[in-house]
Amino acid sequence: MSESGVVVRPATVADLGGVVACSSALFTEDAGAHDLTLNLNWPTEHGLARFTKALSDPDRLVMVAEDGDQIIGHLTGSLSGPSLMRPLLVATLGSIYVRPAYRGQKIGVNLVEEFKAWARRHGAQYAGVTAYAGNEGAVRFYERNGFAMRSVVLETSL
Repeated sequence: MSESGVVVRPATVADLGGVVACSSALFTEDAGAHDLTLNLNWPTEHGLARFTKALSDPDRLVMVAEDGDQIIGHLTGSLSGPSLMRPLLVATLGSIYVRPAYRGQKIGVNLVEEFKAWARRHGAQYAGVTAYAGNEGAVRFYERNGFAMRSVVLETSL
């Protein structure tokens, strides 16, 4: 429970409509402004199947932030490795979204803390997240939550 009364918890099948709605809002707000190569309809076209499968995969995480009976945020994560190139277990924060009316209430912080705790329980030694360089608010949020810039991806149109 956060200071606002919002509950952060693992998602269930009953929550997936709200997760898809939050994912759709994230794609529109973030990718829509920063990445014209993404299919902005991915959440409505493929999200339900992807999130449903994730619920039964021990290497995947789907969390929700719930206010009463409304899903107002989500976080997804996954585990990978170890591999010969990177010989440790890595947790990747795949996506996080909190509806604008709920921002500034530490809900995103609570989601990230739950992600980190899940990753540690599963033996991850490292956690990472990707953000659009142009999304300065997201970069600041991740830095405030312990993430530091490690690499930069450069792209060009062909």
